[in-house]
Amino acid sequence: MAALTLASIVTTSIAPAAFAQGAGAPARIRGDIVSATSDALTVHRRSGDTVAISLKPAQPVLTVKPVALADIKPGSYVGIASKTGVDGKMTALEVVVFPEAARGTGEGHYGWDLGAHSTMTNANVDTVVTGTSGRDLKLSYKGGSNQITVPPTVPIVTLVPASPADLVAGKKVFVIAAPASDGKLEARNVVVEKDGVAPPI
Repeated sequence: MAALTLASIVTTSIAPAAFAQGAGAPARIRGDIVSATSDALTVHRRSGDTVAISLKPAQPVLTVKPVALADIKPGSYVGIASKTGVDGKMTALEVVVFPEAARGTGEGHYGWDLGAHSTMTNANVDTVVTGTSGRDLKLSYKGGSNQITVPPTVPIVTLVPASPADLVAGKKVFVIAAPASDGKLEARNVVVEKDGVAPPI
């Protein structure tokens, strides 16, 4: 897959506009694949229900592969879901290191849905400092900056191309889907588990 194509898929996957709230807004669906065909995906969600999602012809699919914490350096472009503690400090829940072609994807800091007080920060890494609880990353994005501690146990991945053939029952999946004109959910982007590595997004 060409870098430009990968960049366009990633941009749509993580951009905050794709996560608008309200009626008709795209939904973030996390769970296990129950079944998959060339034009549909059935997912058992973490919430306990099962949802059917339509797939587009030649549906773009991504997967993830692990990245070492030591590989995050000044100049890296990352997306970090984090939680804010009572002390105001931010601790990472997961980290996505974006391919260089996808630099700028979803840049900013906004609410997320991985638990209470969770947020997503897509930003450039300015500095990396090794601390007692992991690595402290100072991040900057248009309009702001923050510091997030990344513990050594947090999943860190990057996005790589996959194919619809990787959508098989039992695999964990993250889908952004929006209501189509007929009211059914239609996938915009799909990130699927591969080689035992599940999308932590």
